[in-house]
Amino acid sequence: MLVLRSSPASPFGRKVKMAALELGLMDRIEIVAADTNDPSEPLRRQNPLGKIPTLVLEDGTTLFDSRVIVEYLDHLAGGKIFPAGEARFGQLRLQALADGIADAALLQVYEGRYRPEEGRNASWLAHQAGKVTRGLEALEAAPPAFPDRPRIGEIALACALGYLDLRFEGKWRADFPKLVAWLDDFANRVPAFEATRFKG
Repeated sequence: MLVLRSSPASPFGRKVKMAALELGLMDRIEIVAADTNDPSEPLRRQNPLGKIPTLVLEDGTTLFDSRVIVEYLDHLAGGKIFPAGEARFGQLRLQALADGIADAALLQVYEGRYRPEEGRNASWLAHQAGKVTRGLEALEAAPPAFPDRPRIGEIALACALGYLDLRFEGKWRADFPKLVAWLDDFANRVPAFEATRFKG
């Protein structure tokens, strides 16, 4: 069995789980929760960065981060969510944009979670929020189309938008109606989206 070290609310862990479901590999993966704040966590030996998601292979070696893991899973499945040729770079670009949105959102959450209120940096938070807004604006101007099954870019975007719903009460929805419609369509067409939703 492969072992996925992650946490239920992680947008990047969710991306790996959605990809595994789409690729038909979930029955080969055991999901083991990881506490990134615990110094005694085996995660720190499995991934020297102590970050999630981390995939432990059957021989004990590990892969990280989510972009590397999903590419490995796609390799195991024979290549289904990473297109060939020029189309590949459009998907990699979309994945990078979606991951950047999720990362900037996550940094805002961490600022509130780990820094006392009196010590929070408003300009830094605004800087991260600006990344999210600009990313959403670019996507609203040209929401990505996808064929019968999603590819890695669409999977990453759905996870990023889902994380904004989870941690920011869906406030993005008021300003980005095309992306709301896109996510609704994605959720209706891709059962893995609901199957991986954090319900805690």
